[in-house]
Amino acid sequence: MSAAASAGPPRPPPAAAVACGAPADARFVVAAAAAVDGRGGERRAAEAAARSGRRVEVQRLRDWERSLVEFRAVPALLGCSPKEALRWVAANRLPVARRIPLAGRDRGRGDQGGERWEFDPAELARLRPQVTGWREAEGGGDAPRIIVSSGGRAANAAIARVAALDRYAAHFATARALQRRITLITGPTNSGKSHTALDRLSGAESGLALAPLRLLAHEFREALGARGVPASLATGEERIVEPGSRHLAATVEMCPLHNPVDVAIVDEAQMLHDADRGAAWTAAIMGAPAREVFVLGSPECAPMVRRIATLCADPIEEVTLVRKGPLTAASEAVRLSDLERHDALIAFSRRDVLDLRATLQARGRRVAVVYGALSPEVRRAEARRFNEGDAEILIATDAIGMGLNLDIRRVVFTALRKFDGTQSRDLLPQEVKQIGGRAGRHGRHEAGIVAVLAGAGSPSFVRQALAAPATVPDELRPLVQPDADIVRAVAEEIGSDSLFGVLARIRRAVLRRDDPNYRLADMSQAFAMATALEGIAGLDLSTRWAYALCPVDERDNGIPRLASWAGEHGAGRIVPPPTGARLPPPDRASREELEQAERRHKRLVAWRWLALRFPDAYPELEQAVAATARLDGWIEAVLRGQRGRREAPLRD
Repeated sequence: MSAAASAGPPRPPPAAAVACGAPADARFVVAAAAAVDGRGGERRAAEAAARSGRRVEVQRLRDWERSLVEFRAVPALLGCSPKEALRWVAANRLPVARRIPLAGRDRGRGDQGGERWEFDPAELARLRPQVTGWREAEGGGDAPRIIVSSGGRAANAAIARVAALDRYAAHFATARALQRRITLITGPTNSGKSHTALDRLSGAESGLALAPLRLLAHEFREALGARGVPASLATGEERIVEPGSRHLAATVEMCPLHNPVDVAIVDEAQMLHDADRGAAWTAAIMGAPAREVFVLGSPECAPMVRRIATLCADPIEEVTLVRKGPLTAASEAVRLSDLERHDALIAFSRRDVLDLRATLQARGRRVAVVYGALSPEVRRAEARRFNEGDAEILIATDAIGMGLNLDIRRVVFTALRKFDGTQSRDLLPQEVKQIGGRAGRHGRHEAGIVAVLAGAGSPSFVRQALAAPATVPDELRPLVQPDADIVRAVAEEIGSDSLFGVLARIRRAVLRRDDPNYRLADMSQAFAMATALEGIAGLDLSTRWAYALCPVDERDNGIPRLASWAGEHGAGRIVPPPTGARLPPPDRASREELEQAERRHKRLVAWRWLALRFPDAYPELEQAVAATARLDGWIEAVLRGQRGRREAPLRD
């Protein structure tokens, strides 16, 4: 049999070649087919390497855990008494490798406070030469202090059970070197928290304003500019450098930790309790390198901010503000036909927002919409249409609960239950207050009104929620997560450059579940990304950690797409911006095409996020910014259109 026959049927020419009119046997076809085969081989090799790498790291973790010894073995390994060993554990001289909670019947000799302590014998052997010095220090009357060995791996171990997450506040060296003072300003929506702090920030020689959203970072920058203070901007996918400026507006995750300033603002501190992003607020409040730190939030955040101040040994002053205008609950439900100018309808899904939009447009009403999938630019454009009167009614998800200055007189809930990612539940009182508090813009409306749509629930539910006192969350330990420095320290400690292995060790052994001060944040997406990157060559540990933090939509195949980009990066090839199918004219767009455009926008955001960190691999930033702007313009045009198709029946 000939080689040609054994190779199987001929490969069809690539679609790009056919579209360009190239003949099937052209060199272009051969080169393209070879490139496809090569990329496929790289992916298969990466997948095989990933499986092998994960097996090695899992085995490494198991071997390490089997090597651990219980507390009862420590005195013999160190040549000390059990009492001395206990003192040195309390002084953080002896790192506990793992703490395992035990039920009563499982407790035995050597267990401490209902948990079993386990130690790494290799670490103990490296620390044994320091025992004499520890005894001399104690005999001299010195208070227990942390002693870090200068011996390589032992020093890394004393960085603390690799990450020192149980002493997280000490990780922020610049902030701890400053004599910081925290001012906590709490109050409901429309109480002037931001205005008070911005006045102080604008009068400082240098400063930092940290916001939860890119949109709000822009608003902080504009507010400083209006006060005559030029400010730069830093968000995940955008940088604006204002020459000569000593002020910066940024998203919370972009907090610069090593450049001291006079004043810092950390906004929306109730996000400390958010399972997904709470660790970023912990890091920002603990690590903001400012002599004066203003922390702003709803009253519910106060207990945790106080705890953080205590952990940082920072003095704290509290200021409580009240609303500038009354907020009242409507006595009766509101019908769709009763909606008036400056009303805002609140729904809890994109689908419900668009259904309401179609229904009201079919009745000749002019509406604007705001929901989470829209870019900040589109949200601001829709808010502008509403504020300037081009739209009578705003339809929004709870995305309006943070930011956006909106000229709302009445907030009308279209549902009093929401799906929170885990379950469908009643709205919490603080959610009703946060969202309903957007009603009654100071200087435009004397009072704000909060109501419920007819058929969606009882007005008494809203009334009771607004009257409810601030609730103290059950869990007051701040969330923490590793950063690049901690990841590198753990990697050095375990002798591995595998991000999968590093995160596996952090999740398993670094911070015990019942630590009295901190909780480990959910790292599931970073861990999934580390798993996907395990077999990709050409990327160092810090680069893979950066990829693991990139914002992606897992529902849109985000992690495999990111791994594919990382593979191109690791192979030394350029990663082009994501593209998609041609979109129709805005006035003929379907709901599915609008959703497709929103997904494409998120992909571009992820690509731009990486381009700012790896410009050599992602060089076409200007093209990506232009593509993003075109998408924003198209989406704005779709939402501005007044031709509405009612795609779901809605009550009146």
